[in-house]
Amino acid sequence: MNVAEILTEGYARIKETVHAAVEGLEPDDLNARLDDGANSIAWLVWHLTRVQDDHIADASGTEQVWFTEDWASRFDLPVAKGATGYGHSSRQAGAVQVGSAELLLGYYDAVHARSAAFVQGLDAKALDRVVDEAWSPPVTLGVRLISVLSDDLQHAGQAAFVRGCLERRRS
Repeated sequence: MNVAEILTEGYARIKETVHAAVEGLEPDDLNARLDDGANSIAWLVWHLTRVQDDHIADASGTEQVWFTEDWASRFDLPVAKGATGYGHSSRQAGAVQVGSAELLLGYYDAVHARSAAFVQGLDAKALDRVVDEAWSPPVTLGVRLISVLSDDLQHAGQAAFVRGCLERRRS
């Protein structure tokens, strides 16, 4: 397996987990919070998608899908247009509400497609390129891609956990 194949597999696992957590849910379940301080499935998936979109766009030198495909207007959220959810308070996270699973998955799938196309073209040498000098040591493309993958899998798992809790409440 080469670098591109490993990264493609890792990002595909995020997609599988996101779809399993979201598919078939109604807005009430997507936007439900287990308590006043908890994150909803909608916020978790929106956030992980926004971070992936932001970071992959930056690393690839492209614009974010959020803007180029007008997802910002489609979601019409009461947060800053460029917000990714990083640093959101509980109140701000609670304000991120979606109207359908299709909207949430539509944005996720568009970002995943862009990310998959980007990582499929990479080789081992590309991973050493510095993409963020604001850190010490500077962040390489390889570190950034694994950071996004790790963070996204954690949030997708949290969304799956919330879904399981909501389903157990009904049974």
